[in-house]
Amino acid sequence: MKIKTKTISYDEAMSLPSWEHKQPKKPSKLLATVARIALGGELKQVDFSCEKIDMERAGDGPWMILMNHCSFTDLSIAFEVLKGRPFSIVCTSDALVGKEGLMRSLGCIPTRKFVSDMSLISDMDYALTVNKASVLMYPEAGYSLDGTGTRIPRRLGVLLKKLKHPVVMITTFGAFTRDPLYNNLQKRDVKVTCQMKCLFTAEELANTKVRQIDEIVDKEFTLDYFKWQQDNKIEIDEPFRADGLNRILYKCPHCMTEGETVGKGITLKCNKCGATYELDTLGRLKGVNVEPKFTHIPDWFAWERELIKEAIENGTYKLDVPCDIAILKDSKALYMVGTGRLQHDNNGFILDGCDGKLHYEQSPAASYSVNSDYFWYEIGDIVSIGTNDCLYYCFPKEGDIVAKTRLAAEELYKLSKGKTSSEKD
Repeated sequence: MKIKTKTISYDEAMSLPSWEHKQPKKPSKLLATVARIALGGELKQVDFSCEKIDMERAGDGPWMILMNHCSFTDLSIAFEVLKGRPFSIVCTSDALVGKEGLMRSLGCIPTRKFVSDMSLISDMDYALTVNKASVLMYPEAGYSLDGTGTRIPRRLGVLLKKLKHPVVMITTFGAFTRDPLYNNLQKRDVKVTCQMKCLFTAEELANTKVRQIDEIVDKEFTLDYFKWQQDNKIEIDEPFRADGLNRILYKCPHCMTEGETVGKGITLKCNKCGATYELDTLGRLKGVNVEPKFTHIPDWFAWERELIKEAIENGTYKLDVPCDIAILKDSKALYMVGTGRLQHDNNGFILDGCDGKLHYEQSPAASYSVNSDYFWYEIGDIVSIGTNDCLYYCFPKEGDIVAKTRLAAEELYKLSKGKTSSEKD
């Protein structure tokens, strides 16, 4: 999938009016049917099936629907399992670029990833109570990088209690394994299923404390798809299965060098020291010419997080990379405005560029995570920061810094809130 882009000057982009807020439209049944048919081809390829649990408790709806986020296949699954039921999707605002009318007619509710959006709650309430449409939300906001559940906002239970509608959970199995974000959109031959169940009735929500709701939701989003693959003996024999693995396993545990690992074919190799691993057909790492430091990809990723936490605590964490810069101000286009440098340290983000005209700072407390993506709209890897008025998309020109930046942003946020790494904020 691609996005409409336009190259203009920074001054021209900043002179454009900011995004205009609009209330959600009632979803078009015709467009929903067309979307389901258009997206359904992929589900036939993966022999899709859905297991429903306790759904009679949810009633006729509308529902508040939570879904984990693994790949673009998630959207196909949603339209299939919710067919015949009007629903709105909370989506990232860039999804409306070049097609706002169509997306709003589908009932989409745009918001900015990891940016405080006070209108979002009222928009969801409007969709539920006025449009009588269910609302589908991916509370993780970003795709999973390493196949484990990504961070979700704290006190989500407050929102669920406020909306006062039954809560339904959709959990996918196989979607990440088929199309992990790091693998350059190359799809594997994997069966995909999902589980759909009622978490809370409206009455149960009203009688359950926020902390208890959060604990139940957290449990639903505690996942490890590499372990799931191994437990279910799902063989991935595609010869490109390690392509791009360096995007998440960017630090060599043998020589401790960053940015020198290369995932290609079925191996991950450090160009600095030569340490080479093979990603076997069950998603396990095996040392080719070294004794493996890690055999489980999420363990390697967790180790990288701990090193970032240590660097933050001792004041040595620092990111400073050249980047191309794009700006999102409206739904007409993504505006390519020039180049600059993205910096990140214990004080937060600083973005400078466009011949000195652009200077933006963002504190660690601004968000619990940061928008980070690979091969975004087939343009490149990105880190995005900004406000409701203007989002800045930074395309790094060197290094695999996307995963590291997300990890650092999460650890810096926890530090800003006085949390330890083992606590969830």
